[in-house]
Amino acid sequence: MEKESVKTKTSYFPKPYAVKGGRSMPKKKKRLFRKSSFREAVTGYFFLLPALILLGVFLLYPMASAFYYSFTDFYILTPDEKSFIGLENFTFIFQDAEFRQAFWNTVYFTIIVVPVQLAVALGLALLINQKLKFRIFFRTAFFSPVVMSLVVVSILWTFMYNPNEGLINEFLGMVGIPSQPFLTSPDQAMNSIIVMSVWQGAGFQMMIFLAGLQNIPNHLYEAADIDGANRWHKFWNITLPGLRNVALFIFITITIAAFKLLVQPMIMTQGGPLGSTKSLVYHIYETGFNYRDVGYASAMAVIFTVIVLIITIVQRILIREERG
Repeated sequence: MEKESVKTKTSYFPKPYAVKGGRSMPKKKKRLFRKSSFREAVTGYFFLLPALILLGVFLLYPMASAFYYSFTDFYILTPDEKSFIGLENFTFIFQDAEFRQAFWNTVYFTIIVVPVQLAVALGLALLINQKLKFRIFFRTAFFSPVVMSLVVVSILWTFMYNPNEGLINEFLGMVGIPSQPFLTSPDQAMNSIIVMSVWQGAGFQMMIFLAGLQNIPNHLYEAADIDGANRWHKFWNITLPGLRNVALFIFITITIAAFKLLVQPMIMTQGGPLGSTKSLVYHIYETGFNYRDVGYASAMAVIFTVIVLIITIVQRILIREERG
């Protein structure tokens, strides 16, 4: 009886060219199976077609064009006069002082903003994970900057950073601190952008951390209470290990987003003062669209793609080690 029931259940599954008892599937059934499989494959590719077209038009074609133009002297006002110049653009990159400054500005922004934003997001997630009054209100308040346009946020913070009439200097004056130049100072401009970027982006990572916190089994904390563990011991031995994969994901995504810094310096400082806030992506944009040197801008874009690719490979290696 058991054999019959198993036979009945397994008969529901398709058996392409199944060999049973030394006999293959009849030719008529083979044709029907092939026809059905072909129809399913065509249907699948049909649904994929819009996404493939968009991917090709807005991603693959621009990437291929940028790679091609990086070996030319393409000037956007004289497109018919472009010529192949080999690696000249790439060799000039290493002599370009503005490129080096933009690269180190981007690295500085990334090194500071990644750990700070990670810590702020984790702190907010731990706070709203408690059973507090108005928890939903605080969750909404912390997340609301994420849904705002980064351009609007940048304009708003530019007014707040105004050295003469800005809201922040008004608060500093109330506690006896003299007015600060903020965006008009080469020493403070990038740090001011970092503060604004953390405020705008931490809410999104907070929600991811919150989901990770709520997936940690509660019986682990109950067992720690029985063993007499305090809050710090529970945080260090239960919470942090439980958030390891989430933290790794957030770390990688913030790092990649930080390297793509563009809107904040474009809106708030236009790369100044003295180039102290000019990022790598903004330098590429300025070279390609303001100076119209598409060939050189494409070469810098290729270098930038290689940097992002290296970060992605590191991400793959870290995740693979985590799964292993």
